[in-house]
Amino acid sequence: MIDRAESGPREPATDPTLGIPLPATVASTRSGTPPHRLVVIGDSLSQGFQSFAIHNTDLSYPAIIARELGWQRSFRFPRYRGHGGLPMNLEYLLRVLEDKHGARLDWWDLPLAPFTVHSWMAQVEDYWERGPGSIEPPPGPINHNLSMFGWDLRDSLEWTYDRCAAVLAGNPPGNDLLAQQVEHAALRAALRVYPRATTEQRGMTLFDAARALGEQHKTTTEAGIETLIVFLGANNALKAATNLEVRWSGPGFDQLGAKSQYTVWTPEHFRQEYDEMIEQVHTINARHVILCTVPHVTIAPITNGIGGKIGPRSRYFDHYVYPWVGESTFSSHRDKHLSGAQARAIDYAIDAYNDHIESIVREARADGRDWLLLDTAALLDNLASRRFHEDPSARPQWWTGYELPGALAALDPPLTTRFLAADGHGGRAAGGLFSLDGVHPTTVGYGILAQESIHTMRAAGVRFRDPDGSPRNDPIHVDFDRLILRDTLVRHPPQNIGSAKGIIGWIDEILDLTGTSLAGGVLGTEA
Repeated sequence: MIDRAESGPREPATDPTLGIPLPATVASTRSGTPPHRLVVIGDSLSQGFQSFAIHNTDLSYPAIIARELGWQRSFRFPRYRGHGGLPMNLEYLLRVLEDKHGARLDWWDLPLAPFTVHSWMAQVEDYWERGPGSIEPPPGPINHNLSMFGWDLRDSLEWTYDRCAAVLAGNPPGNDLLAQQVEHAALRAALRVYPRATTEQRGMTLFDAARALGEQHKTTTEAGIETLIVFLGANNALKAATNLEVRWSGPGFDQLGAKSQYTVWTPEHFRQEYDEMIEQVHTINARHVILCTVPHVTIAPITNGIGGKIGPRSRYFDHYVYPWVGESTFSSHRDKHLSGAQARAIDYAIDAYNDHIESIVREARADGRDWLLLDTAALLDNLASRRFHEDPSARPQWWTGYELPGALAALDPPLTTRFLAADGHGGRAAGGLFSLDGVHPTTVGYGILAQESIHTMRAAGVRFRDPDGSPRNDPIHVDFDRLILRDTLVRHPPQNIGSAKGIIGWIDEILDLTGTSLAGGVLGTEA
């Protein structure tokens, strides 16, 4: 294993095949088109989480890929339509505040605005805990998007429908007049992800469900799944960024209850968990398997670097704070923060994670299996605004930047990884690649992830078709014009998000009074 502390940042893998060709006999064993053209096992990034909620799942990157495959009518995924989704759609809340109090909160609004926040949250809570959202839709066939927000590697291996339902049954929701948030939001969302049509299905993990899909094929084809994408592991480090606290994994890291005390897994513990997950992947009958690397979580704008870089040519700032904490008012004694050294340690751990994921793909291809690597860590690195774009001296030799597709490159102002800000006149002033939670992409950001997934699928020879079944020629381009029209944050964000992100910090303070943390609760995994 490479010693990342000595070798520096990991160099990206630009070739999904890692330069390892498959034996010619592999293609000869294939026939027909598998019935399930795309199955994805992942976390919030694959489910389509955005602005602190799972809502528009038809705009997740797997759903975007399915559309470009010409398979969108067959692609199955859970839906969360009511009241902006689960647990709390920050975009919806900001628009409610804007409608009632205008684009800025003046001093005379401050006594009433908290009531607006709590009233809206109470409606969301009632909808999902006691209203229509508490009623599960009728059971149907197994979903193709088997992704669940907040799930880390252990969660993906152990949670089932029955297990989620049992926890919810044993913890009926209360109706706290102060803490107006949906209780056990992640488990409520999970009930719509997991299969439940039969007793057997209700005991299935995500991998069991994918395995069942893999066995659903006829004699005309060798596999039930054409492409399986596995994008897991980010939540084994993300809490360090969202909580601004580093607690390295220790005893109980591989147990559902005990692991919640940790915010980032050591490379050794990550390898153990990932290897156990890979054993499950090996049992799934898929023609192509794509493993995704773990993005560097400290690039996401939920962690805002302040104080200047810690040294010449460094990627890291002196301190990392929430984006609504002003640099001029920051106090290391009062405000939660990460040091530059801690941010670097987290990134080096993630580089070690990704070394291991890459080695697994290398071994699989050497054994004649059609596995590929999608280097999502490199994608985010090449998009990173403050880390690399704005500081050429910090760029590694391998850094190339990312060329945005034409429709996105034409947007003004340019899309960046900075925290989203409005211009006060109905448009966007900055950011655009990350949604309002500072962790998850906007719709066009998910489109970029879909585009890179498509490039990887084409490297495996996957054929893309128009809805009428006719084949499409290379290059296969995501319809970004459609995504721009659907992306309300990019086209007309709430105008009460100023450059200082003050209103989001104000909301966080209100929630903090009730024991809820907006930033620290982005994952929403507590069972």
